[in-house]
Formats: sequence, C-alpha cells, structure tokens
Amino acid sequence: MALKIAILAAVVAAAQAIAIGYPAPVAAYRPAYPAIAKIAAPVADYDPNPQYSYSYAVADAVTGDNKSQQESRSGDVVTGSYSLIEPDGTQRVVEYTADPVNGFNAVVHRGAVAAKVVAPVAKYAAPYAHPLAHPYGHPILG
Repeated sequence: MALKIAILAAVVAAAQAIAIGYPAPVAAYRPAYPAIAKIAAPVADYDPNPQYSYSYAVADAVTGDNKSQQESRSGDVVTGSYSLIEPDGTQRVVEYTADPVNGFNAVVHRGAVAAKVVAPVAKYAAPYAHPLAHPYGHPILG
C-alpha cells in the first residue's frame, strides 16, 4: 500500500511540474537588454557643420626635440600641416587635406639640414660598479 502511495505521489508531482512549465522556458533565462531604440536615438546636439582649429609647437634645446602641428576643420574638409626634425637633421614638413570627395592627400617637403644639438658622450664608459660592492669581488662569495 505504501508503494502505491509513493508511486501516486511521484506521478502527481511530475504532472504538476509539467503543468507549471518545468523546466522553465528559454525566455526566462535570457538577460534583459535595453531597448535598441534608446541606444540608436538621434543625438540632440548634432552639429551638421563642425568646425575646429588647433596648433602646438615644441622646441626643446636640451633634447633637440623640435616639432609643430596645426590643423583646422570646416564641415567635412580638414586641412593641416606638421613638421619635425628627422634623425639625420633634415626637416620634414607634411601638408595634408582630407575631404569626402578626394579622400586624404599629403604633400611631403624635405628641408635643409638643421643644426643638431648633440650632448657630449664619453668615448669609453666606466664599467658599472655597485656602490655596495666589495673592492675585491663579491662580499659574500669572495
């Protein structure tokens, strides 16, 4: 009799599990994502004719670093130039433009050799000596 009750209880439990949707449907396991419409909403402060202009220059006599750049934008047209001193001492000037019709175009000019500022370097460097090193070798190993 106890076996019949146990089997009946198992059948009833299985029927209830099927009726309530066990295992849960796949939708219950999906993470909640924000609505796509919120992500793709148009930007309120969109500028149809963006404009900017900037420039900078570096002239460091100690390191010899000498470079500059300037750029400006009006709508979809960007114009600018930059210059630098190359390792061989020549000056490179690059003038560029970019627009939707012609794409990116650059013209490179090479200038005369600039005066190089070179810090003096010893012909032979002294071997590295740790300040705590023993004068006759390793202090422990001898």
